Amino acid sequence: ELWESRRQGFEKRFPETYAHLPYYWQLTRMDRPIGIFLLLWPTLWCLWIAAEGIPDLKLLIIFTLGTVLMRAAGCCINDYADRDFDGHVERTKNRPLAKGRITGKEALILCALLCLLAFCLVLLTNRLTVYMSFGGLGLALLYPFTKRFTHLAQLFLGAAFSWGGVMAFTAQTGKLPVYAWLLYTANFIWTVVYDTQYAMVD
Repeated sequence: ELWESRRQGFEKRFPETYAHLPYYWQLTRMDRPIGIFLLLWPTLWCLWIAAEGIPDLKLLIIFTLGTVLMRAAGCCINDYADRDFDGHVERTKNRPLAKGRITGKEALILCALLCLLAFCLVLLTNRLTVYMSFGGLGLALLYPFTKRFTHLAQLFLGAAFSWGGVMAFTAQTGKLPVYAWLLYTANFIWTVVYDTQYAMVD
């Protein structure tokens, strides 16, 4: 009853936002979790390796939640960048922005909120990881727009999707050994390969 009362209260105070909640869910691809796994798996591999098999529980929670949040934020900025193109592609024509169900401003606000929440999680780690997070944020926000000026946007996606791994090393160990960058490179190549195959479908 308490939950229902709060839900009704939110609906009355913010009727437009409440009505758009299903579209926000679709915008962040929460209904399609495979992207979360593709981002989370290599991050957790690096966390496990950095911790020599026994990662810090706090860091495990931080990186799991952070991955979900940043993947959702990435979807928001991606659809914003592609809002004038998605309607002409069979696979993307029904996305909320392409259909006009939400506005570009809403997508940007949601992206900013998700990034802020993810940054709050990073603040629970060490200084080096906080510094590293700005690189990850830059890559995540830049990637969708690289499709406007290069045919190799998947290189930027590979860089962004692999960044969580090096952050896992800095969070767990406070440093970046050479083999962390080897793992980064391996995941970068893997991401470029599968995203190239994915893009060819369109």
